[in-house]
Amino acid sequence: MSLPLHTLQHCSYNIHFHLVTCTKYRRKCITQPMLDRLRQIFSETLEKWEGELIEFHGEADHVHLLMSVNPKVQPSKLVNNLKTVSSRLIRKEFAEHLDKVYWGKPVFWSRSYCIISCGGAPISVLKQYIQQQAEIE
Repeated sequence: MSLPLHTLQHCSYNIHFHLVTCTKYRRKCITQPMLDRLRQIFSETLEKWEGELIEFHGEADHVHLLMSVNPKVQPSKLVNNLKTVSSRLIRKEFAEHLDKVYWGKPVFWSRSYCIISCGGAPISVLKQYIQQQAEIE
């Protein structure tokens, strides 16, 4: 599947990240209604960052996001915002359920996360392409 290039005033780009984030202490506390709400929160937050949620899924203790972002975005700041906004809203909207899991503490996500760049040609193909470019004489 080839995804289209996006454009800004002076560049074309196609940047994708796979983000995985886990609940605090890997507690299995995410329910299906929470997953549905998280999808909505992540999608709306990414739109504000001029990005797009391409795919989303999760289990009781972690979620996966495949997202498209623009080159102006600093990945660590985006992830921090995604986790902060979603944690605040989920803790507010599902307080009764989460208070039983976290004893009323204001936590939801673990501090750690995994973010991987993805999309386009494999590294080996890009490396070969660059090596085959003509040298300047």
